[in-house]
Amino acid sequence: MKKIQILVAALILGFATSCKEQLDVKNPNQPLTTSANTEAGIISFAQGAAYINGSKEIKTDLYDGVPGYFWSGAMGFHELMGDIVGEEAANQFGNQVGAPDYVILDDGSKVLNPNAPNTQYALIRQLANFNSNQGSNFLFHEWWYMYSLNSQMNKVLALADQVTFTGNAAAKKAAIQAWAYWWKGFAYSRLGSIYYAGLIVNEANGTNNNYVTKEKLIEEANANLDKAAALLTASSTDYTAVMTQLIPAFNQVGKGGVPTPDMWKHNINTLKARNLLVNTPSKSLTAAQWAQILTLTNDGIGATDNVFTGRSNQNGDFLNPQTGTVAAKATGDPSGGATYKISERLIQDYKTGDQRLANNFTQRATPWIGESSRGNAFNTRWALVDGGKKLAGVATLSDRTAGGTELYLAGSYEENELMKAEALINTGKIEDGLKSIDAVRKAQGAGLAAVAGTSLTLDQAKEELRRERRVGLAFRNLSFYDARRWGVIDDVSKGGGRTNAVVVDKAGKVSTKATINYNFLDYWDVPDNELVYNKPADGSAAVKNPK
Repeated sequence: MKKIQILVAALILGFATSCKEQLDVKNPNQPLTTSANTEAGIISFAQGAAYINGSKEIKTDLYDGVPGYFWSGAMGFHELMGDIVGEEAANQFGNQVGAPDYVILDDGSKVLNPNAPNTQYALIRQLANFNSNQGSNFLFHEWWYMYSLNSQMNKVLALADQVTFTGNAAAKKAAIQAWAYWWKGFAYSRLGSIYYAGLIVNEANGTNNNYVTKEKLIEEANANLDKAAALLTASSTDYTAVMTQLIPAFNQVGKGGVPTPDMWKHNINTLKARNLLVNTPSKSLTAAQWAQILTLTNDGIGATDNVFTGRSNQNGDFLNPQTGTVAAKATGDPSGGATYKISERLIQDYKTGDQRLANNFTQRATPWIGESSRGNAFNTRWALVDGGKKLAGVATLSDRTAGGTELYLAGSYEENELMKAEALINTGKIEDGLKSIDAVRKAQGAGLAAVAGTSLTLDQAKEELRRERRVGLAFRNLSFYDARRWGVIDDVSKGGGRTNAVVVDKAGKVSTKATINYNFLDYWDVPDNELVYNKPADGSAAVKNPK
């Protein structure tokens, strides 16, 4: 990114580090790095680095209101590829990124992807991933945001050594440093979980062109998370005071309250468990790796822990109530302007009688049928209800009133418990794993009969786990990771795809035994928007996925 910063100040890290550093989400006139060398200044800087640079600040010709910013746009690409939602709009190739290669309907007819090019591989290599196409290159958005976040947190760490703190200075400085290392760990986790290669940049200014493998990015993520954990010692009033200022007040609701140091360590362990689980094909996980996941999740997020969440407010300082999340942009009738359309396969994964389905979705009298030249699997009979149907004790997926939706920015109790369940089921402790699945369903008010104690086989237990991760973690940006590690996105000829799928064809006819061949790229190539200005050094890792 060195050349980008020198030649084009408004690109990649150059933009995030040199322009428009409006850093306190409650006040757009907060200090630049040059005036952040006070206690109040560095707190404002560190807050904005996470909630503006890492989520909302982007070069104007990259931003598109249809997909939106990071939590609705970049994360929308994940939910499209994970078949939680579909999209008809062509902005940033939204109608193509999640379109399967083909669908075979119940009558045996084969419906090809109608887009040109008609495979995701060709879309990425022949059309999308070019610097000249930066406004529409969906591969670039997550890269931009996460390196912006990482760059700003590098500055926070440098500034922390220059600030004179009042009161318990050591506790306050440690809290600021832990904040920076946590978000750096978060950024590298996301980068290593979607890109085939990337950069490790830990200097306050500047960059390098030594590209490393995705595995090295995950190692760097975990190293930063470990640094954060080492700084989290006993809680104090000074620690709490700093954290209360770092987390925007409107996010400190529900599960989003200030975490104690122990709670924060639980969040770290959950994210480290995720890094291992989602970046290893399920069939390749060893007994030692399952044991590692169990160790982490046993000390991961608990049911009463505070976690890192996001809320909207009336001004949309962090999230816009109407458009700030994937769920918000999937809310309402598909014919009435909802950007994302609810996937029939998501609905299919709810068990009969699940109150979460009853509370959050309505079925249309007739299917919504999108433009047939835009996709082959996005037609749907379902709509996501704004605010839910108010069933007592049942989780609500979308609430577009200001402050209504609780967005999990990293891990959650449900994710941690389901990772634990998966590790238990795969290490011979099926009943214990099923108890964790039941616990998640109870916590979300599913109203389903317990599956523990019903003598399920290993395959049946795995199916319960698969379905629960699909519906219990819907809109938490994990669906694509799961589809990848379970082999669902692989070509049918290699054992991938989905069978017995519900698909609505362009005439509105419903198939219930359809076959879907997704055939998606598992890890994205490094964006050309980076490579044009920052060519790999000799000895760099490959920047293009060989698949």
